[in-house]
Amino acid sequence: MLNKVILQGRLTDHPELKHTNSGKAVTSFSIAVEDNRTINGERKVNFFKIEAWNAAAEFVCKYFEKGQQIIVDGRLTINTYNDKNGNTRKDVYIVADGINFCGAKSSEAQEKDIDVAFENNITENIE
Repeated sequence: MLNKVILQGRLTDHPELKHTNSGKAVTSFSIAVEDNRTINGERKVNFFKIEAWNAAAEFVCKYFEKGQQIIVDGRLTINTYNDKNGNTRKDVYIVADGINFCGAKSSEAQEKDIDVAFENNITENIE
């Protein structure tokens, strides 16, 4: 059986790192992915929930911010539960196996690199 999802999109919010009671790192975030279809002349956008664990969670929280492009590869997961009214609900999301950079750095991330370089007296190779 094959369950593989690869998405390229933009983070809709800044990811926050959390830890389980057992100490495992976890983060949940969503990305906006443009569709090739247009509705009334505007591109359709789909939003996908992503869950990352351990090193992938730490990586995304350390290096990514709202609006930045990201590539996520993982597997589609469906969690079935009963809400407070007893109705059966399904929560569909992607559990990330890999997180990758995509596109240019945001101007804010570039400014952070420059600030860190000056704080550490590093003045070569600053783009």
